[in-house]
Amino acid sequence: MEYGRARRIALVAPTAADVRDVMIEGVTGVLAISNPSFRPEYHRSLRRLAWPNGSVAIGFSAEEPDRLRGPQHDAAWCDELAAWRHPEAWDNLLMGLRLGSDPRVVVTTTPRPTRLIRDLVRDPHAVVTRGATRENAHHLAASFLTSIVKRYEGTRLGRQELEAELLEDTPGALWTRELLEAAHAREMPALRRIVVAIDPAVSARPGADETGLVVAGLGEDGLAYVLEDASGHYRVEDWARRAVALYRRFQADRVIGETNNGGDLVEATLRAVDRSVSYKAVRASRGKVVRAEPVAALYEQGRVKHRGAFPALEDQMCGFTADLDRESAGHSPDRVDALVWALTELMIEPSGTGLLDYYAGLVRAAREQEKKL
Repeated sequence: MEYGRARRIALVAPTAADVRDVMIEGVTGVLAISNPSFRPEYHRSLRRLAWPNGSVAIGFSAEEPDRLRGPQHDAAWCDELAAWRHPEAWDNLLMGLRLGSDPRVVVTTTPRPTRLIRDLVRDPHAVVTRGATRENAHHLAASFLTSIVKRYEGTRLGRQELEAELLEDTPGALWTRELLEAAHAREMPALRRIVVAIDPAVSARPGADETGLVVAGLGEDGLAYVLEDASGHYRVEDWARRAVALYRRFQADRVIGETNNGGDLVEATLRAVDRSVSYKAVRASRGKVVRAEPVAALYEQGRVKHRGAFPALEDQMCGFTADLDRESAGHSPDRVDALVWALTELMIEPSGTGLLDYYAGLVRAAREQEKKL
């Protein structure tokens, strides 16, 4: 792009915090790399950068796609596009990229094989540049290179994260990208039930597994809707507070907790945060794959929808294979475990008020109507 051509620039990241902390104020953000003689003035409260020549950049969060409907730009920088929860944010950005004689957009992202990233790579008008981690070695800590490369080199995750490869579906995975893309829903009916599912990690030390934390609901249409993936590395008291916060925020009617690792500690920790939480303990008596297969079947039948995209969860789902229970290395798919517990409670368990109870209610209503007639 010619110097000084861009006058109105959009900076878009997965969240508002990412725009601020990575794109603008980060160690490789705009402020850090700007020449002191041409450094923009940063108006933090306005999410705005203003250069001496009159060019302006505004920060936007992909969590709020409608905010990109009105503004017009002649350039944009989009960071971690593959992690945007709402792909329509990209569509709205492009609609407003119409100023100047040759509007351009730069995308910097991990190459997750989402439909949007695959379409961009195949677009004849897109220029694709790949950068492997080793090419940036002189800017990275030696300990990072030693530990991360040793751990992930040669794995699928390593090929994606370290070698910048765009990988296709994992052979034998229970879920595919196409299946999950078909599950994305922009609209949602009223929900009859909402649950928060926890698959707690046994340790919060560096390198430990994540705590799976997923929110899902059962709609009036009989379909399940995945509402939130809040999984991450937490200390025990932190995941408990997060679970209770989600329980309150979504007005859930139950928290589901796997007790194989935590036992009674899961319930006790939740009660310490909020004694009023409705809780149900579940224990895995079968392997992960056996538990997940009925849930995968629900996706194949179109009976589960995702309210937006959940990149980390969907990555884990698309790497979940029938050989998982026999593998001794690698991390546990904690996000998928939490998802499976939530959807099992809503859609499969006949003891709960899931799908079977929903259809039973329809039958009872029909019979009552017949009596009235």
